[in-house]
Amino acid sequence: MPLNSFQAGQIFQPVPPALLAQLTAIYLFRGKQELYERQAPKVLASLQRSAIIESSESSNRIEGVIASPARVREIVGLGAAPATPSEAEIAGYRDVLATIHASYPHMAMSPNTILQLHRDLYRLAGVAGGEWKNVDNTIEATLPDGTREVIFRPVAAFLTPSAMADLCRDFQSARDARANDEMILIAALVLDFLCIHPFRDGNGRIARLLTTLAMYQAGFTIPRYVSIERIVEQTRDSYYASLRASSEGWHSGRHSIQPWLEYFLGIVLAAYRELDQRLGTASVPTKSGRVRLAIEQLPEQFTVAEVERACPGVSRATIKLAMKGMRVEGLIEVARGGRHAIWRKCAQEP
Repeated sequence: MPLNSFQAGQIFQPVPPALLAQLTAIYLFRGKQELYERQAPKVLASLQRSAIIESSESSNRIEGVIASPARVREIVGLGAAPATPSEAEIAGYRDVLATIHASYPHMAMSPNTILQLHRDLYRLAGVAGGEWKNVDNTIEATLPDGTREVIFRPVAAFLTPSAMADLCRDFQSARDARANDEMILIAALVLDFLCIHPFRDGNGRIARLLTTLAMYQAGFTIPRYVSIERIVEQTRDSYYASLRASSEGWHSGRHSIQPWLEYFLGIVLAAYRELDQRLGTASVPTKSGRVRLAIEQLPEQFTVAEVERACPGVSRATIKLAMKGMRVEGLIEVARGGRHAIWRKCAQEP
């Protein structure tokens, strides 16, 4: 029986300083994203619509499932009915992605969930989905002379159901036990899924959908606004190279997750940086403006501590200065003085 990354102890390996730096940056950007969600919801809503279209297009295009950009926008953005088998698969990806966006808190990372996602991916294409592979498959590469070379032999078909059950159980156990950082556990999950390669077709797309599902459940909702699938497509050579490096010795548990982990954290960080570049200067106000926006969204009565929590990275001195200005303008007033003062918003004339 093959050994997945959890059974092989790969998730307990020391994380190199460079990867720790990536993880730290990801968490800092996640905090900024939460700020953007409070202060620029309309801009983010527009980015979300674009991300769904890009994700559906790129994830399918990686696998050779192609439609014109105009048709992708009609199918994904406007809900148009698919007219070809390729368009049906793109529409299926759209639907599965919408399910994850809406229902991720209630979706267990289980074999049944994965089978359902695969079934729904192919539902509109008239293809029987939602079943594990019944014949062995191989992962091949095309050489410069046009010949094909087997670079990895996934788990045998007859072992696939048990391998997937083990993977889902081991991932959830590691997550419950907080065995390592969530991003490392998610990277291991995706690597193992691709090494098992449990379906005859659609493995890459399901792997990317599972990435989104697992990230959402861990509180990393960046795929909602920036297409991870597009970044994978743009870095396709590195994607395949890292998978190939980390799959060596996988069946015996002697593989190293590090090449894949470096790539995986890199694309997540790239997505956060892209969001920050789009919103960091154009949509987020000055620190004083952030304080005002935060107070607008707080309850009628509030404390300085609540304003601080709503404005990460803004000093207490800046907060007090902004609040002083709002008080002079008649926007807020002290409801109860003292060390733990309570403030309230003033009623404004229509």
